Amino acid sequence: MKIALVGYEANIKNKVGSNQYAFELLWGLWKVDKKNEYVVFLPSLPCEDLPPSRTNWRYKVVGPKKLWNFFGLPWALKKEKPSPGVVFVPGHYAPPFVGLPLVVTVMDLGYLRFPNHFTKPIYLKLKYWTGFSLKKAAKILAISESTKKDIVKFYKISPQKIIVAPAAIRKREIKIKKEEIGAVKRKYKIDKDYVLFLGTLKPSKNIEGLIEGFKFLGVEDLRLVIAGRKGWLYEKIFEKVKDLGLEGKVIFTDFVPEKEISALMAGASVFVLPSFWEGFGIPVLEAMSFGVPVVASNVGSLPEVVGNAGILVDPYRPKEIALGIKKALENKEKLVKLGYQQIKRFSWEETARKVVKVLEEVGGKNV
Repeated sequence: MKIALVGYEANIKNKVGSNQYAFELLWGLWKVDKKNEYVVFLPSLPCEDLPPSRTNWRYKVVGPKKLWNFFGLPWALKKEKPSPGVVFVPGHYAPPFVGLPLVVTVMDLGYLRFPNHFTKPIYLKLKYWTGFSLKKAAKILAISESTKKDIVKFYKISPQKIIVAPAAIRKREIKIKKEEIGAVKRKYKIDKDYVLFLGTLKPSKNIEGLIEGFKFLGVEDLRLVIAGRKGWLYEKIFEKVKDLGLEGKVIFTDFVPEKEISALMAGASVFVLPSFWEGFGIPVLEAMSFGVPVVASNVGSLPEVVGNAGILVDPYRPKEIALGIKKALENKEKLVKLGYQQIKRFSWEETARKVVKVLEEVGGKNV
């Protein structure tokens, strides 16, 4: 069967969130499926880190780039011969004007729970384009059980139409050397042991609550490292540091290149993800894989991702975040062992096989 794979989410140099999911899933499909034919549609030349072309896997760059989802992609799909059996979008922005069976992926619907965490243009785009994609799709992949429940609740989609295809992390065989950790700490001027947050700076991540929790923790020889690029509505985060007199104790790295993330993770004393909502939370598993204890919110998908391998806290209570960090520091050895067991529950190859099954089911009806 011929599968049209919309790959622009994965074809980005600085990958976060949905980009990371799409990228890893492409590699998973490339590894597990040598039977079906994949044509990966892109608005620009493929990055070097994407899976290499082969007999059943090729890239097709189509334009124009401007409004690509509305014009370039639909026109290219219409002209593709023989016609694909199914169009797969590892994201929730489906191309309009396409008369082929469609499968889309949804990360989370946090924007419907917290519209004030988004600018109005972003909120409207997420709400209505996602709604269009869900109605148009033959099948929907949800990144977690939590996201599946939200799709049913907010968009009134039948649960039979939704399949959970969770994220995972890459298997690691190379251990991070102390020299690499030292080099990253020097680069970002981290002079003490540190608590780490990694993610885009935006309201839904509850970074302000984390900063307040760090203030309550009151450990002099500890730093809070906030790693990630600026998203939107992030100004209050920097104001919070000044208001609490934490300059010098809270370190902002801005975007961290992928080659440095591993060392930054491995060097942390605790990893904290205090979000008000997450569709999954890949950094939680990343931290566990490096033997770092995890503190995460007790809402959204995070309880199903963390399991009993981390400390779950109420994101609305900074003092509880502080207590969670304290518990993680005191129970590091136990949490690290549990974390190594927890990450085994997630596999990109297993998720890819599940996705292939869905694509064959949907596309098979069109053959």
